[in-house]
Amino acid sequence: MPDKTHEKAFELEICEYLADHGWLYSPKDTGYDRERALFPEDLFGWLQDTQPEEFTKIKTMHNGSTERLFLDRLCQRLETDGALSVIRHGFKDLNARFDFFQPQPANDLNPNIWERYRKVRVRVMRQVHYSTSNEKSIDLVLFINGIPVATLELKTDLTQSIHDAIHQYKNHRPPKDSVTNRREPLLTFKRGAIVHFAVSTDEVWMTTELKGKDTFFRPFNLGNDGRKGNPPNDGGYRTSYLWEQILERDNWLNIIANFAHLERIEKHDANGKKHITEAMIFPRIHQLQAVNMLVAAAREEGPGHTYLIQHSAGSGKTNSISWLAHRLASLHDAQDKKVFNSVIVITDRTVLDQQLQDAIYQFEH
Repeated sequence: MPDKTHEKAFELEICEYLADHGWLYSPKDTGYDRERALFPEDLFGWLQDTQPEEFTKIKTMHNGSTERLFLDRLCQRLETDGALSVIRHGFKDLNARFDFFQPQPANDLNPNIWERYRKVRVRVMRQVHYSTSNEKSIDLVLFINGIPVATLELKTDLTQSIHDAIHQYKNHRPPKDSVTNRREPLLTFKRGAIVHFAVSTDEVWMTTELKGKDTFFRPFNLGNDGRKGNPPNDGGYRTSYLWEQILERDNWLNIIANFAHLERIEKHDANGKKHITEAMIFPRIHQLQAVNMLVAAAREEGPGHTYLIQHSAGSGKTNSISWLAHRLASLHDAQDKKVFNSVIVITDRTVLDQQLQDAIYQFEH
């Protein structure tokens, strides 16, 4: 019992912090639609707040079954296009078009867009029973306008470690139930949550695709004076940066809008047959820091300055360049004037050039 008590206290502390900083908070999973992996209350609340005319259009055609049929249609789009695409691009239903997200505006020229952005609903929900095949629950699930974007499994280092959280994902959170062979929509790659965090009081690791025991987790830590892990935190947990900085409302919505993307890689086998593989890309800490620091410097100092990013091999240079180029292209200064008229990327590798084009194109939705 002690470890459960510690874990629940850790869980509660994170949720209460988020609730005090702009997040909606569900202490139970009441209202969560397991079968569809959606929270309809926020979904329809967002639509009524921002697109009532469009929603009225389909009400007149669905003859009393509007919400059920709309959710089914949404699930079809989630299956084919994926959650990230639906959040960014929305979809059409009959004669209406719906948006499910509003990125933070790049300037203050349109107050209506700012008002729409402020209506975006971010929610944290505790102990989410996600399966129609069993009663397993995930510690925390994060939603944007009713669509799940992240899951978190928590452990306290007083009794367990980050490896226990990773083990739980690998062995007890399969995307397909081992008994019924039914898919779990929340845990299905591309269709469900964009990222899954294993969190302890000392470390954070993440993955963007659950594949049972083959799931690959990578560290999502700050580093500790040149070493792995996180530095001591006199004010609390070593991992408090996750909910205090990464999950800060504006920052989190910025990550979903301008960083996360689906990478599609085209390869040919020995017979010349084309194969396309997909991978969900979620930024690592050093990439977020590098891009955000350079954007802030460019906004403050303007053009004409030189900066250097040092990236080791395999640490995500292509994505860092893509994210930075996209952000700089829409950057405005304090007077709402564009800082740069154009952004030119020079590279010495053809493959990198194509990767950059593909990545930047995704953000220009």
